[in-house]
Amino acid sequence: MTDCQGRSEDTKQRLMEAAGEVFAQQGFRAATIREICSRAGTHVGAVNYHFGDKEGLYAAVLAYAHTSAMRRYPPDLGLEAGERDPEARLRAFVHSFLLRMLAEGFPAWYGKFMAFEIAEPTKAFDQLIENTIQPLFTYLRDIVSELLRRPRPAQEREDELTFLCATSIVGQCLHYFTARRVIELLSPEGFDSADIQRLTEHVTRFSLGAIKALDAEGWEGR
Repeated sequence: MTDCQGRSEDTKQRLMEAAGEVFAQQGFRAATIREICSRAGTHVGAVNYHFGDKEGLYAAVLAYAHTSAMRRYPPDLGLEAGERDPEARLRAFVHSFLLRMLAEGFPAWYGKFMAFEIAEPTKAFDQLIENTIQPLFTYLRDIVSELLRRPRPAQEREDELTFLCATSIVGQCLHYFTARRVIELLSPEGFDSADIQRLTEHVTRFSLGAIKALDAEGWEGR
């Protein structure tokens, strides 16, 4: 790689990291190119040169954040073949989800960034669904189907109970991020939302108990 290419890649990297912080704090609409470039230590024309415009930069940051987070905390967290029973897979999925949303370290802004995108969707939202959310949800749905001892629905028809159980698990994980300040204030003895292992065990055991109860009852969606 030439010196010129190296400087160009360094500029792109600094822009994406600075943009991730700004987008996470302010959302896409309120963030400005001027502030992003100021934090990155580049001139304002660098965004147009490397990404085309603010939307192009945002889409690049979205992909970069997801790739970085998934590489660090994959949904199976590196389970060995002999450990891949559905309960272990569910626990690993919940743990990885909470780590991506709550853990410190790069990208520290990932959780806020994703929360902004879900709350105030941009044009990149469809891409987020296709490339990020749908594959993860399919992975979780398959775990839930196995726990419910139900085969995957034919012809892509979604089984309602499987869908509701999977969305409930996701909802629990998201709640500890979106409402973490409220949870900490409501807890009479203090609550450490950074205790990810403790939260993982609770969400997993709570979900397993509910799934087993629903499976035993033969829930029919009524």
